[in-house]
Amino acid sequence: MRGLWVLAVATAPVPAMAQQAATPGDDAEIVVQGRAQQLYRTLVTTVGKSAQDPLDIPQALQVINNDLFTDQGARDATDIYRNISGISTFSYAGVTFRGFRQDESFYDGMRGNPFIGFTVPQLFNVDRVEVLKGPSGLFFGPGAPGGIINYVSKTPSDRASLRTVVTGGTYGRAGISAEATDRIDRDGVVSYRVGGFFEAMQPYRRNTLNRTSIGDAGLSIRTHPGGLLTLQVTTYDNYLRANRLRGVLVDDSGRFRTSIRWNANEKSDALRLTSTAWSARYATTIGDAITLDAGARRFRSTERQKYHEPRGVSTTNPDLVLREFRDQVRPVDGLSFMANATATARLFGMAHRFQIGGDWYREDNGLSSRILRSGVLPLSLSNPVYGRSDGDALRATALPFTDTDTRSRRVGAYAQDQISLTDTLLLIAGVRWDRFEDAVRVATAGRVTSNASYRDSDVTFRGGLIYRPRPDLSLYASWSEGFDPQAPASQNSDAGGPFAPVTGNQVEAGVKSRLFGGRLQANAAAYRILRSNLLQVDPTRSPMNGVDSLSPIGEVTSKGIEVDLTTDLTPQWVLMANYGYNDTRVTATAQGQAVTDAVGSRFANAPAHKAGFWSRYQVEAIGTAFAIGGEAVSRRISRSGQTVRPYAIFDASITKSLGFAELMLRVDNLFDKLYAASGFSRQTGHFPGEPRTVLAELRAKF
Repeated sequence: MRGLWVLAVATAPVPAMAQQAATPGDDAEIVVQGRAQQLYRTLVTTVGKSAQDPLDIPQALQVINNDLFTDQGARDATDIYRNISGISTFSYAGVTFRGFRQDESFYDGMRGNPFIGFTVPQLFNVDRVEVLKGPSGLFFGPGAPGGIINYVSKTPSDRASLRTVVTGGTYGRAGISAEATDRIDRDGVVSYRVGGFFEAMQPYRRNTLNRTSIGDAGLSIRTHPGGLLTLQVTTYDNYLRANRLRGVLVDDSGRFRTSIRWNANEKSDALRLTSTAWSARYATTIGDAITLDAGARRFRSTERQKYHEPRGVSTTNPDLVLREFRDQVRPVDGLSFMANATATARLFGMAHRFQIGGDWYREDNGLSSRILRSGVLPLSLSNPVYGRSDGDALRATALPFTDTDTRSRRVGAYAQDQISLTDTLLLIAGVRWDRFEDAVRVATAGRVTSNASYRDSDVTFRGGLIYRPRPDLSLYASWSEGFDPQAPASQNSDAGGPFAPVTGNQVEAGVKSRLFGGRLQANAAAYRILRSNLLQVDPTRSPMNGVDSLSPIGEVTSKGIEVDLTTDLTPQWVLMANYGYNDTRVTATAQGQAVTDAVGSRFANAPAHKAGFWSRYQVEAIGTAFAIGGEAVSRRISRSGQTVRPYAIFDASITKSLGFAELMLRVDNLFDKLYAASGFSRQTGHFPGEPRTVLAELRAKF
């Protein structure tokens, strides 16, 4: 792994003058000039709820756009994490973000992730992924302190285009997708986008089969010059046979105890997600000084799970893994609204950029679960025999469901002013008010066993100073706050509730640049995050009615640095690289108690070092591009304190122009490295990384 740190330094960019791109009518095949400048770099982001130059935002951020998805053959969110400093895999769609576990995502600036439970966001209908790092309470309200991930949807266009992709690869992978845009009327007042995606494969874990279908349709209506209404509906159908996956058991040194193909699930087990999301967004300008936008998002998702859950090894035979059978249904219904306004004006001789906005979100989240524990056969690690437990699903129907209904409400409003103190010095100050309501009702066979609710409000602040000595360079310092409501189940009065939210604040300083005419985009940041009011069992207080007393006495501190760069080494050679260092520790706790996801003072799946790179070289004479990428992650621990061993993996691809189309051949995990992508618990093991896989794509665009 040390070699990758050396590689990142050794390949530090030497800026070169990019040639002009070919003009229309040139006969050259896929002549890609200044590729980083033209494709990978984004000059505008909406991660601050309005279109803005990233150099004018006093927090670290990254934007991963669709061109990079295409070049890397990315399918879902897990494929792009290696491009983002400060983020590493935790489990499923969850990530470790600046040391903290996080599962929540936003779509077009609104809450409402249709990929609930244990399915991973797909990228087919996503134009770009925006990542704002650190507490983001001003614009996004309650959330984890590491940052937010915002998926920005592809939208209709009045330019006629048709793109089709045929896919094949190892593990029986086969798929096809198509998407088209065009104007409906001659003047382009109304335009559309339609798309469809299908892919199936049998992954390397035993018994598994994955089938993913996505349908996407949208209309854009130009109400007047500067005004645009966009309507969109997207459906998802994700069938995962034997793929409610846990990990593979390891020893305390982090070595797998059996083949990574081992699976606790039977062939009769399955997970099925069906989800539909509707959205409406309207944006308009008023003169040259005011912009308005508003949006609404609704989604309804249901995830059905029937699977065998590993429960650790037998005490009498360490080769046997104990199991239980779970039958679960997870329906979720979410509705979100937002509105934002931006105005520029001169007051007291200084330019101001005012932002105000608000958002509202309702989510009803259900879980119907029944667990069969008796009579479920264990499974051998060394010689698993499948098929003998197919009848567990039928036996589980005799058990009653336990229903857990969680209701969440969020409403907030914010205001921010960006003041140009001088031509080179910007001052940013913002404030946000939030109110939240949470309730949890638990019933078994219709008998209510718990019914807890809680409501509260909070105010958070954000401030920053930006110095721009030249248009392509920004130095900044900022302070930002965020908060996260306590889990409703922890607000039990017997435990001492209700409790104030978990709070977090961050101090960050950094530099952002796009030097040499934009051919080098390099950013660096240093940060310190303090998270307080974490609930823990309080040993100084006696239990009440059999419930342990809790107190908000936990505290965690995260410190780190991050570096990201994108550059044209030559007109044909592109390099992207990132590195993040993080030290997250429990800095206050009750004697003998542990903070969630921490072991002692350290956090699970929080690496001290993580680096990634992607480099692409275009050979114009043969119309072919060669690319190589890699990721390295240092040692971590699982939630049970077992070692998660460090790893470095590499990928490579070749993209060849065929005139009418292009063919990409990509190999992931080039050297077939055996590694754990993340760790979970002693009884469920580590999540193995994929072995060497081959992906081929034939792409045609008209």
